[in-house]
Amino acid sequence: MAISRWLTAAALCALPGLACAAGMDGSRLSMLWGVPFAGILLSIALMPLLAPIFWHHHFGKVAAAWGLAFLVPFALVFGPAAAGASFVHALLAEYIPFVILLTALFAVSGGIYIRGNLHGSPGLNTAILAIGALLASFMGTTGASMLLIRPLIRANDNRKHVAHVVVFFIFIVSNAGGSLMPLGDPPLFLGFLKGVDFFWTVAHIFQETLFLVGVLLVLFYALDSWYFHRNKEVTPQDPTPDTRAIGFDGKVNFALLGAVVALVLLSGLWKSPMVFNIAGTEVGLPGIVRDAGLVLVTLASLWLTPQKVHADNEFGWGPMQEVAKLFAGIFLTIIPVIAMLKAGVNGPFGAIVAAVTRPDGSPDPAMYFWATGALSSFLDNAPTYLVFFNTAGGDPAVLMTTLAPTLAAISAGAVFMGANTYIGNAPNMMVKAMAEDRGVNMPSFFGYMLWSFGVLVPLFIVMTFIWFR
Repeated sequence: MAISRWLTAAALCALPGLACAAGMDGSRLSMLWGVPFAGILLSIALMPLLAPIFWHHHFGKVAAAWGLAFLVPFALVFGPAAAGASFVHALLAEYIPFVILLTALFAVSGGIYIRGNLHGSPGLNTAILAIGALLASFMGTTGASMLLIRPLIRANDNRKHVAHVVVFFIFIVSNAGGSLMPLGDPPLFLGFLKGVDFFWTVAHIFQETLFLVGVLLVLFYALDSWYFHRNKEVTPQDPTPDTRAIGFDGKVNFALLGAVVALVLLSGLWKSPMVFNIAGTEVGLPGIVRDAGLVLVTLASLWLTPQKVHADNEFGWGPMQEVAKLFAGIFLTIIPVIAMLKAGVNGPFGAIVAAVTRPDGSPDPAMYFWATGALSSFLDNAPTYLVFFNTAGGDPAVLMTTLAPTLAAISAGAVFMGANTYIGNAPNMMVKAMAEDRGVNMPSFFGYMLWSFGVLVPLFIVMTFIWFR
């Protein structure tokens, strides 16, 4: 009872005068509604350090608890119907499509095994990262990450220091590489759906991408070479024997990977008037076809892939389960935060939105780059992109021409700075989980941010002065 009274009091303090509201008005929300979201972020950051055993066994329960810490007060303030509608919207419009896509990519990539023994030298590792950066814009950062992270880890299983390899993999393959095509990252795909030309991004932030990826590859090669030539860096015996020629097993999954890309692209291009309204959430026929197709692709991959391929890949569902449970809490607790952000200058984040405009009323590309990037580091970068896309006017014809520097800044900020934290982009957490599942001692949440702030932020500052002034 004490907990119930506390939740009720906290909710009423968070939103005075709106107990009878029918829905969530972001312009009238208190910042206290963001506490559950901040709580789950801090749990992800701190509990693996402070209570690792508890976290390993109960992280799903912790995520669920923070989700309820938002949903229960919301139901008390707005009523069960509004809470149920918000829950259904987060489930049907965001979480289920997200998990289905990740599951399909996880299963398909897990059915492709690069046989033979790759040796994780600085040259090979850099080449894999470069190939991943190229693939990311064509098959998405998630697809490229899931395809290449297993062989990269296996190639370095005779190395003492591997965490830096995975960190730079997240920087380059899971984020920066997806900046050139709408298929590369969800924010750019949303821009494409809003009317931005398919090849606009590659034409306008190619130099920025080349600079960022190029410098990161050079830095990685130098750092990996330093580690590689240290005493006792390479173990005397390689756990992966040199017994088979280099090649691919499970080749059918390449076709299934193409089917995943085709289904995602189809759902964006296909316009259908058929819409199903489920508890206030509109679910379109293209989305249903995409998700059903992705489920079939997943089942087909599991059925067609030989068991030996899964065994060689050490395929297991642990990393997918971790990501699914944690992001369930994130997608739920982020609801009020996104609502406050969408309220623009009238909401609690009004100062951030107002800061992107110069005194003369013109947009400031540098501020758009940093505002979009900073929020994309912790929030879902797709809605963050849309918020600033609309703040800049929302007219694709104008944004692609007169305000091209502004749209370039928004696009670059949303994609590049998703690498700043483990939760900035979906594949970040997935890659981390898969690396840890294979024995790599990955940095903590804040430890990873030391890497990103030490390596990425200085590069972003340089890019600001060169391209976004």
